Amino acid sequence: MNFYVMTLFPEMIEKGVQSSILGRAGQNGLLSVEAVNIRDYTEDKHKKVDDYPYGGGAGMLMQAQPVYDCCRAVQEKIDAKKGGGTGEKAKVIYLTPQGKTFHQGMAKELAKEEDIIFLCGHYEGIDERVLEEIVTDYVSIGDYILTGGELPALVMIDAIARLVPGVLSNETSADVETFYNGLLEYPQYSRPEKWKGKNVPSVLLSGDHKKIEQWRLEQSEKRTEECRPDLYKKYLCRKNLAEKLMKENKVLYVDMWECLQLDKGEILYDGEEGAVVWNREDELLMMAAFREEGAEKIFQYMPEYEKELQVILHQEFLMPLMEEKYRLTEIKICKRAAYNRKTPLPVSKEIEIRQLDISYTEEILAHYHLGSEEYIKERLLNGCMFGAFVEGKMAGFIGTHIEGSIGMLEVYEEYRRRGIAESLESYIINTRLSKGLLPYGDIIVGNEPSFGLQRKLGLKITKENFYWVVAFSLHLW
Repeated sequence: MNFYVMTLFPEMIEKGVQSSILGRAGQNGLLSVEAVNIRDYTEDKHKKVDDYPYGGGAGMLMQAQPVYDCCRAVQEKIDAKKGGGTGEKAKVIYLTPQGKTFHQGMAKELAKEEDIIFLCGHYEGIDERVLEEIVTDYVSIGDYILTGGELPALVMIDAIARLVPGVLSNETSADVETFYNGLLEYPQYSRPEKWKGKNVPSVLLSGDHKKIEQWRLEQSEKRTEECRPDLYKKYLCRKNLAEKLMKENKVLYVDMWECLQLDKGEILYDGEEGAVVWNREDELLMMAAFREEGAEKIFQYMPEYEKELQVILHQEFLMPLMEEKYRLTEIKICKRAAYNRKTPLPVSKEIEIRQLDISYTEEILAHYHLGSEEYIKERLLNGCMFGAFVEGKMAGFIGTHIEGSIGMLEVYEEYRRRGIAESLESYIINTRLSKGLLPYGDIIVGNEPSFGLQRKLGLKITKENFYWVVAFSLHLW
């Protein structure tokens, strides 16, 4: 990932990213941060970049010309790295108190970008005309005033960079810290056990991991309720809906449950008729109707969307309404299989299973044809694909899809009927169990070998069909 910071004080940025996690990630080639001096692009021989504002007022204003030329140079550099203009311009973020407040969800969205340009203002601001010309996003880090945008840029870079795959040495760190599940982090303790008359809570010394996890959840809930009642209210709404979905049909609604548990979902509707959840991170809509007569009401909560929309319809009777209101370009009829037990499954010791990296893209695409190259690369970069190796050669692979389902299972023909598929799926089931998740997969109706594998491993399969569809709003056609 590449960050470009347009600034009058490049040394502030350069010093801020030289050490700690950002410094190490830069050295490992996982990201780059380049400070670009706006003064280098002024046409003034004295390197002047500011002037008095029209209409009077205190202070000076950064002029349009040097900012515009600086941004254009950065965009040209990005295009050159990609082998010429692609038509897609990098996001240009202007740091200003007038922007949307930065939050963890925004950091997750921005972490998907390949290139981000930050514009740091100074003095009384920047000429409005150039902002209208180049800025794509206005962002604030809080309701207070700083002397410039450099510190906010560093804050955002730090928050975004740590979500880039490989940046954190502990792959679970980004998930379990503050704001995981939408809750504040629980209190933590280190040695000594007693300090200034204060003891470490006894549960943390017990060695009982189940009790420790429960204590941590309770403490997170308590701290969030006390310190951030706004977050706690949203958490309770997600928790209550997740519990309701589990009572209705645990296996069928596991995708919605997981989305809510991981704070990836926005509740668009929660009522007696059913629920509509928008997975904002993965841009996926999930609809559940508890009664057929309530289907029409649920569709009132469909979001406005100006491009193709992926939708999971959990009931067959929702399809006619979907076809009436949307143009469907893809339909997959599926059943869901979920592993309800808490006991890990055995994995053959004769097979080495390890996480795959981006270098395996071509090999995976040669054997798996249900995902684009871009999608497979994204899954690999996020550490979501695993390979089975026999005597050093890859014999097959498996992964998790963006919404959390297990899939992309493929065993090469010469290695079939040797238990490799069972070991691959068992491995990834165990991985998800260790994270407190309910392992599940979606199987296209008619794929009997896959249904047989799920039954063999002890997964419960839904009686009901559900539908994966890709939809376009009719007014776009």
